[in-house]
Amino acid sequence: MAQRRKHTGQFKARVAVEAIAGHKTVNEISGEYGIHPSQVNKWKKQALDGLPEVLSDGRGVKNGRQEEVEARLYQQIGRLTMELGYLKKKLGFCQQSSVEL
Repeated sequence: MAQRRKHTGQFKARVAVEAIAGHKTVNEISGEYGIHPSQVNKWKKQALDGLPEVLSDGRGVKNGRQEEVEARLYQQIGRLTMELGYLKKKLGFCQQSSVEL
């Protein structure tokens, strides 16, 4: 039984770029590189799907992460404020005294 061949990322990229360029048919490319035509189509689709992510500047992703962190921090602040209020009430610190610290 034949072992599966493992192709490098460089090889996959070369095949995908050639398929995207469209100078040759998928069958010609697959014959030249000795791979199945469906594999060429799969790598081409993966390359085209990944291009927007590769070419984006990344600012949108950072903003999304930053908003997520901020939301978590605000949630924690709210929880800690509630705990502090409960403890002050429980220990009697909410009573106003004539002496201010």
